[in-house]
Amino acid sequence: MTSLINNKLIIYITPFIIGIITSYSLPPYSFFFINFITFPVLYFFFLLNYSKGRWESFKIGWMFGFGYFISNLFWISNSLTFEENFKPLIPISIIFIPLFLGLFYGVATFFCYFFNLKKNFTSILIFSLFFSIIEYFRSFILGGFPWNLIAYSFTNYLELLQILSYIGTYVFNLLCITLFLIPSLIFFNYKKKNKIFILFSITLILSINFIYGSLVIKKNEEIKKIKLNYVIKIISPKIDISRFFQNQAPEEIMYDLIKLSEPDKLEKTIFIYPEGVLANIYLQDLNNFRPIFKENFSDNHKIILGINSYENNKIFNSLVVLDKDLNILAKYNKNKLVPFGEFLPFENLLGGFGIKKITQGYQSFSSGNDRKVINLNDFSFMPLICYEIIYSGNLNKNNKDFDFIINISEDGWFGNTIGPHQHFSHSIFRSIEEGKNLFRSANNGISAHIDASGRVISSLKSTDKGFIEIRNILKKKNTFFNSFGNKIFFYFLIFYISFIFFLKKK
Repeated sequence: MTSLINNKLIIYITPFIIGIITSYSLPPYSFFFINFITFPVLYFFFLLNYSKGRWESFKIGWMFGFGYFISNLFWISNSLTFEENFKPLIPISIIFIPLFLGLFYGVATFFCYFFNLKKNFTSILIFSLFFSIIEYFRSFILGGFPWNLIAYSFTNYLELLQILSYIGTYVFNLLCITLFLIPSLIFFNYKKKNKIFILFSITLILSINFIYGSLVIKKNEEIKKIKLNYVIKIISPKIDISRFFQNQAPEEIMYDLIKLSEPDKLEKTIFIYPEGVLANIYLQDLNNFRPIFKENFSDNHKIILGINSYENNKIFNSLVVLDKDLNILAKYNKNKLVPFGEFLPFENLLGGFGIKKITQGYQSFSSGNDRKVINLNDFSFMPLICYEIIYSGNLNKNNKDFDFIINISEDGWFGNTIGPHQHFSHSIFRSIEEGKNLFRSANNGISAHIDASGRVISSLKSTDKGFIEIRNILKKKNTFFNSFGNKIFFYFLIFYISFIFFLKKK
């Protein structure tokens, strides 16, 4: 009886621990080499328990995902600490969100069960194929949550990431999982020359990719930067998140922002302020403060600002471009909203129990229907608000060229945790995929100028306040991935499946 209990516990505990260890491969730790141990161990643990049935196989993936996400998403609970009503939900967020997300990995190992995996290279391909497909679906089901894909283990290794401009994050994720499983070959019953051939081939491909990435980065360093005919100032004000729950006078924040920005009326400047930095007013109320803007800004200035707007009884999280007279030159309403943060799923049902969204107010935000490139006289940019930076392959819906990406964010909900680092890592991937400079203004998060190769040219930590000034940029044209998007992922799936059939037949 004791032996039976212990065996059941092992099915849960072992993959759970493997998942926790794997999470340390992600930013801010980025110990990517851990995955060369954890994934083969997970793979062999799956093979070892294969005879116990499909549901035991499911539990292995589920518990791996539970351990993985409970270790890297615990910071979500920090957003529930600002109001007393939400504090009882903290244990639920810490446990049940990782349990739910872990189900995706459980589905991956469940399907693997039906393919009779063994100790061979074909099984490695099948295992990595299902993991990557499930991670792709995780990015879209129920609105999607493509946070902390395994591929983000390589955030700090730009030479290896340059291939993103051709294949995108989801293909790269597929290749990463396959790569991390390669050490399993050592324990296969292959002839020594076959093992050497496979390992040599993988090493050769990795080396070619690294050399290619190094050449791209070096070439970009040597390219003469384009001198802008205007200055870009990325503002990082570090205003406390408690402003959402206090009646702080908007004028105080405005004067603090202006003082921090150091506007020069004679210099052509674009000021980029974070998401929701003026928490207690709507866009429609902003005209009441026109004298403040007219006094401190000039006709040489354009102001990009995150602010809530109210239209037709709907509330939007908006990015607006203003002049000194607060005329709206352009406006974008956020498309991808954060569940529970910006809208309450099943609001009619849950609202009856007194549950509301986490952010200020009871009414859920509405999502915008379109994301268009914003064109102004001097520049054009793709607007992304906070959470939208994590989505790969679906940014430029109209496939129009633009100069750069602007991402505004409020990371104060994450607190002083690993959350802001994980959020920031997505920005590096998007800049390489799209081949564009990315300007990120984050309140209580990492603000930065990231060039088209993913290099962080300048940044401000989440604990710092100030601004980043940009006068020159490295400009690049649209990338291969920018043109084809996530279709490339499905092309690679076809290639993997064809290769698996070829190996099976041979």
